[in-house]
Amino acid sequence: MSQIYKLPLVLEPQPEGGYTVTCPLLPELITEGDNVQDALQNANDALTAIVEGLATLGKSMMTLNYSEGA
Repeated sequence: MSQIYKLPLVLEPQPEGGYTVTCPLLPELITEGDNVQDALQNANDALTAIVEGLATLGKSMMTLNYSEGA
């Protein structure tokens, strides 16, 4: 069963063209694209990779806590 995650994304236009995408709630998510559509697709791909990596470590998105050790 697939999960649906709703996360805020920041798309920042780059002077050389394209967009950088970051997520304030998920620092691991950073990607880029030549246009908004590509940038959002790449963000989706990056999120998929993060979720798969967490699963490999026996963790989930729901267990992340970035305030630990802060």
